[in-house]
Amino acid sequence: MPTVACPDCDGTARRRDPCRCTRYGDRLLTVDAGTATDPGGPREPYRACALCRGAGTVTTACHRCGRKGRRRAQLVLTVANLDTGAVTSRRVGPDDLDPRPDPAGGWTVDLTPWVAGLAAEAGVAAIVDPLTVRLPAAWRPDLPAAERHELAAQALAAAARPAWRVLVGRSVVAPPVDPARRLDRLCALADLLLLDLVVEARRHDGNLSWAVRYEVPGSPVPDLPPTAGHADLAAALAGTDVADALAGLTERGRDAPARMLRPDPLRPLIPAASDVARVARRLRADSAGRTGDGGLPGAQAIWRDGHWWHTGLRPGEPVETLVAQPTGQVARLTRTPLRRVAEPPDPPWLGEPLPTRPCPACRPASTCPCRAHGRPADGDCAHHHRVTGVPAGWRSALTCATCGGTGLMHQTALITLTDLRHRVVHLAWHAGQPEPVTPVDPGPGGPPVIRLPGRYRLGAWSAAFGVRPEDLAEADGGHPLPPDVREGYLALPRADADPVGEQIAALGPALPAARLLLTAVPPTAPPLTELLRLALGLDLALLVHVLDLRRHPVAPMRAHGVLWAVDLRPPAAPIGPDDLPDRPSLAAAVAHCLECLDVLLPQTVPDDPRQPVPAPRAAPRPLPPDPVPELRRLAARHAGRPLSIRFTRAGHTVHRHYDDGIRLVSEAGGLGISG
Repeated sequence: MPTVACPDCDGTARRRDPCRCTRYGDRLLTVDAGTATDPGGPREPYRACALCRGAGTVTTACHRCGRKGRRRAQLVLTVANLDTGAVTSRRVGPDDLDPRPDPAGGWTVDLTPWVAGLAAEAGVAAIVDPLTVRLPAAWRPDLPAAERHELAAQALAAAARPAWRVLVGRSVVAPPVDPARRLDRLCALADLLLLDLVVEARRHDGNLSWAVRYEVPGSPVPDLPPTAGHADLAAALAGTDVADALAGLTERGRDAPARMLRPDPLRPLIPAASDVARVARRLRADSAGRTGDGGLPGAQAIWRDGHWWHTGLRPGEPVETLVAQPTGQVARLTRTPLRRVAEPPDPPWLGEPLPTRPCPACRPASTCPCRAHGRPADGDCAHHHRVTGVPAGWRSALTCATCGGTGLMHQTALITLTDLRHRVVHLAWHAGQPEPVTPVDPGPGGPPVIRLPGRYRLGAWSAAFGVRPEDLAEADGGHPLPPDVREGYLALPRADADPVGEQIAALGPALPAARLLLTAVPPTAPPLTELLRLALGLDLALLVHVLDLRRHPVAPMRAHGVLWAVDLRPPAAPIGPDDLPDRPSLAAAVAHCLECLDVLLPQTVPDDPRQPVPAPRAAPRPLPPDPVPELRRLAARHAGRPLSIRFTRAGHTVHRHYDDGIRLVSEAGGLGISG
């Protein structure tokens, strides 16, 4: 197995890097290096540094090689077909590379045709992303063979992150996305959910980067451009479905003003009839500015209340923030936010502002940074901060878990439930609203628990959408609702506490404009047998974790029903005590596993770089027998105890979790379950 010494640690498995304090020098209050007022570059260490104790360097384990000192000079390409179970692979070693001159200079190896060939062999219809390996600048075709081999090995080691590239696809390629229809759907959903759909073109490295997202009306322009920006609007729409547009809504709307929603149920939704090319032309023109000299940082088209509103983006006033550093220093950070040239008018469904109260958990800094580390107060502090009290702009690097960093707690929660098609329900919960509650026995030694009436039991609304209560999930991220919030159970911190106010706080910190968007959509996932066939074809273990709590003693504040989790592991990987089910349905567990394949599969690569990466191959095969009915019966026989069932090519094993460890219940050579 070819390996090379890790270039990041020179094979020592440990790195000695400059300490973070050298960015700022021997100063307590600093300016962030690299800003317009600071040239950056290395400086002398901070003598009172909490990390390096003034040495200027820190020694850390090398994460690039996993503390091994060497890196694997091998790449394995694999393509798997979910429809047929066919799997093909090809190992790429230093001697397999066929370098070609790069027009930009140097030598590269294009592995894209290799992946395309594997896809054709496995019958996968997919668009293969470009995959190239760039050789070191010292590589030349006239070098001795040993030197060429060593340089090629270094190139492969750099490209082998991850060392196993797996493309999972189907026999028929999905139809291409129609940008106009996608934009119309996103606009219609924005009107249904009372959100803004923002189409943004932002200048980045001289080019416009395009993004499409949902925002709460009144949200400020995000500081950073989209990390996954697209080259044009059509590509942005093709790569942004409803879930993508909703992702990050909570963070973007953290500082949006919270106002009451007043939807008009008789107002018809106006079809967008979008002209993608026209919207793109207008954004390009707005980002160029009126004079065209240099242009603006970007532009936005905002779909609000059935209309497009266009505006350019301009730099706002610089904002200075003091942030505590782990070195013990305080960095003065300056950023220039973007502002809209013109704000669209408020929609008619936006009502009065919602009440708030100060966050009880936030505790501002009590001293100026000049008094850090027990120093005496400096009455002539050059930074004009108060010796006692809160310095202007001072904040911790950590975010308050109670309010999400806003410093305010909403006294009203606005809940929106939708099927993401045409049905929506808007609810409003107000703190201080007197409600009849039902006392619930939490069990011996538990705090007093009450249950709120029906309108506060979100799970009861699922019947209106034809789904199970367990199918309700947050629109931003798809996280399932906790069972206590879903069913209206609440543990009161004290006897005189406000039940509705406590339930609002339990919904989570920093709701965007006091809004919680929930989807009532059953998870869409293939049957477990498809994932099982994929795992067997890749020569991996499929782990199914299940816990049946249907006959468990009533615990209103805890999960109930049948919980599931599905995972892919190396065949010999041990089962740990943390391998517990946490998804409310098997379909949700399978969908989550498929969504995380790009993370799960690279984690199955052997840690030891001297061990080769497996290159699995499998011929098309029928689906294996469905194990789900027996899994359910097995979980019912072991009700109240988590089970972990491992499926491999060699057979299956059943493991039961106990308080003192995990024990093997049964094993067999086939896929039929017993135990």
